Order: sequence, then structure tokens, then C-alpha cells
Amino acid sequence: MAINTILFDCDNTLVLSEELAFEGCADLLNEICATKGVAPPPNFTGPTLITEFVGQNFRGMLNSLQTRYGFPLTADETNDYVLREEDVVIAKLRQSLSPCVGVEPQLEALKKDGNTLLAVVSSSALRRVKASLEVVGFDRFFAADHVYSAATSLPTPTSKPDPAIYLHAIKELGREASQCVAVEDSRSGTLSATRAKIRTIGYVGPYPEDKKAEMEKVLREAGATVIMQHWDEFPEKLAEISKQ
Repeated sequence: MAINTILFDCDNTLVLSEELAFEGCADLLNEICATKGVAPPPNFTGPTLITEFVGQNFRGMLNSLQTRYGFPLTADETNDYVLREEDVVIAKLRQSLSPCVGVEPQLEALKKDGNTLLAVVSSSALRRVKASLEVVGFDRFFAADHVYSAATSLPTPTSKPDPAIYLHAIKELGREASQCVAVEDSRSGTLSATRAKIRTIGYVGPYPEDKKAEMEKVLREAGATVIMQHWDEFPEKLAEISKQ
């Protein structure tokens, strides 16, 4: 089937949000570890969280912490922390968020052409994703019911690399995986899309120059068959992956 649907990750694919978000939740994770008596304390920072948890949502991070440090969180505690993290991160995004370089003209061209359905498929909470799109004005490109969150849109919250959110999105959109292309910047996001049998463009644009080759290898190993360095390359890369 011909490609007629593009599924975009949000964080560091459409908007440069990862650094801001991880700065916002590092203090909260440190607080949780202190409350649970983790010793020695991990002293997370924004950069260390990016290294360890890129592509995961906050609920996924909490699950990883419980496994790593052997402490439990009740469902109520987890939900409370998730809401607190959303508030902190959204405040940071509203202050400083900017779009990924070069993405806006590509979205404009796709919207003007009108032949391709556009959707956002994210691990992050729906409230945060919609706030991100609104801050940079990208909500004009995506119908409100074409924005999907692994943390919010599913009956049971999950996080990438679980493919559930991609499977949910294509079902809701009335599409087959073969009609879709995903754009992802992380290992977990790429695994989520490819496990749903969706062809995936790996985007390494937001990474530092000395990390791009490493991340290209990571994304290819996760199943991305085409790698994009800059959004200017998108039409070429879309044509390339459409032939696969």
C-alpha cells in the first residue's frame, strides 16, 4: 500500500523538549529516592536522565527506579508523582520551548498538499504533548484527536518501547501499518514503531555532532531503515522509505 500517514514522535522530533523536561523531573526523582531511603542517593540531573531514560515517559522512569533500587510505589503515589511531574515540565515548556530546526516548513508542505494524514504518537502525557504543540503553534497541523499518548490514551498506561501506542494509533486512524511511516529520535521510540511493523525514519538532528554517528547506529539496530540528519532531508527520506 502507498504511504498516506506520517506518525511523528513529539519530544526532540517536533520540539526540542527533552532537555527541558529532564531538567524539570530530575529534582522530583531525587526527592522520591530520598523519601524511599535510597543510599547512596543517585543525585540525578537533566543530562544524566537524558543518558539513562531518553524516550521513556515519567511513569516508565518510575518503574525503572523501583526495579533498580528495590522500593515500591503504590498506584496512588505513582499517579500523584506523574501529575506533579507534568505540572513542572509544562511550566518549563511554556517558558522556553522551541521547535526542532527545519520541521515547520515540512509540516506546512504536508498540510498544504493534503494527501497525507498527520498524527503525533508520544510516550509523554497527553496534556504535555498538547501543551508542546500549542506553544510552538504546531497544533494547527494536527487534529486534536490525532494526538496519542502512551501515558494517557491507552486503557493501561505504558511507555515506548512497548508498541501498544502505535498499534492503538493506527487502529484509531483506520490505517494499516503498511500505509504508515514513523519518525523517531530514540531507541525506545524506534523499537515501539518497528515492533508495530511500521517503517521508521530515525532522526538524529537534535544530538550533538559527536554523538550522531553513535545514535545512527543505535536507531538502525532498533529497526530504523532510513536515517535523517536534518528536516530539510525529509522529502528525500520519505521517498526512500516508501520504496521499501
